[in-house]
Amino acid sequence: MAGRGKLIAVIGDEDTVTGFLLGGIGELNKNRHPNFLVVEKDTTINEIEDTFRYGSPRGPNGLTSLEQAALDSLLISPNRQFLNRDDIGIILINQYIAEMVRHALDAHQRSIPAVLEIPSKEHPYDAAKDSILRRARGMFTAEDLR
Repeated sequence: MAGRGKLIAVIGDEDTVTGFLLGGIGELNKNRHPNFLVVEKDTTINEIEDTFRYGSPRGPNGLTSLEQAALDSLLISPNRQFLNRDDIGIILINQYIAEMVRHALDAHQRSIPAVLEIPSKEHPYDAAKDSILRRARGMFTAEDLR
């Protein structure tokens, strides 16, 4: 019997998430936690960060990742944190939302789950702000691209 593949998670505005849900990416894990977060005007940056779950050695509050994990386990279920879920392979995030939690995205260094910034209807894509594109540019010299 073949194993299941990995899921795509989405953090975005209502239009973006709705579009992906209509495309069939919506899933609930065994603990009934979804693989998406709709960011509305009353969604706090902490909610976005907690759902994404940054893993830097020292977070913005000065705690080590172990201390932060202990604190987070009391505040939010680990199954809701996309980086900690082993069933998620790609995280799509609207670029304007990624800007709100840039430090969390920059702290993520693993290749899986891959974090891809996407445009939204109200905010066009800006390649200069894309962290994946900046990392890729650093891997190649101008001569490699000729």
